Amino acid sequence: MARSVAELDATRYVGIDWASEEHAVCVVDENGRRRASFSIAHSRDGFEQLLNKLASVGPVGGFAVAIERPDGRLVDCLLEAGHPVVAVSPNAIKAWREAEIASGAKSDAGDAEVIAEYLRLRQHRLEVLEPFSDATRALRALVRTREDLVHQRVSAANQLEACLDAYWPGPKGLFCHTDSNIALAFLEEYPTPACTARLGAKRMAAFLKRHIYTGHKDPAELVERLRAAPGGIIDGPEVAARQVAMLGYVRVIRALNQAIKELEHGIAAQLGEHPDAVIFTSLPRSGKLNAAQMLAEWGDCRRAYDGPEAVCA
Repeated sequence: MARSVAELDATRYVGIDWASEEHAVCVVDENGRRRASFSIAHSRDGFEQLLNKLASVGPVGGFAVAIERPDGRLVDCLLEAGHPVVAVSPNAIKAWREAEIASGAKSDAGDAEVIAEYLRLRQHRLEVLEPFSDATRALRALVRTREDLVHQRVSAANQLEACLDAYWPGPKGLFCHTDSNIALAFLEEYPTPACTARLGAKRMAAFLKRHIYTGHKDPAELVERLRAAPGGIIDGPEVAARQVAMLGYVRVIRALNQAIKELEHGIAAQLGEHPDAVIFTSLPRSGKLNAAQMLAEWGDCRRAYDGPEAVCA
């Protein structure tokens, strides 16, 4: 059930004047006196700076933060940190601002202070967007960690391909993905051009069977694809050095693949325990991983997304 700001029994009120690159922030007390005023950049560092400053205002959850929009990364950051957020109407703030200026009250006040004052004086009529639940925060932690590791895997795969370009381009186009387990296994068994001197369709077929290949490509076709690629360096000290470097990337990618797989098991388990799982898993072609990603990013504070545009963003 939605709560009013008054139920927080706060002694501080925070207003944020949202902008595309920089946000103005103002804190007023229960008597309307300005206690703090500062600006933050619309960036990860800016958001961390805001959270650090809010920590000196009072305990998390003990006061509300008002802002003229219900969605976006800044709102998401505040909710994720546990701060109740009030999405105030820009039209209401505009009318409030005009009334204050017309009456001569606080004519020099910035927009952030006007929003904070509106929050203080209208608190009985304003509802807070509740912080994310523990279940959503837990799911989001797993989903975002997986996303970080996937980005790391892409980077490592690009470095691996650059290493292969330098001494043996053939394996790059052999399988669909250089970071797949079958591609990594091939590089481990055949790390240099010389190692494939006796590789024919029969040996390739045995290799594919050993590693449970599911790509449905004919072994002879794969061998021909390997032979058709630009030739690599056959011998010399550089080949030995490149082999060591390449296998280093292979080990990194294998570790990332294993970590991502374990995270996906954890995500599936966490999704199964989430009370809103059925909503997202019931969407057409969602799948458990996609459903978990949508739920983690959307969160359970649904009023923070008031239309299709907000959801897409």
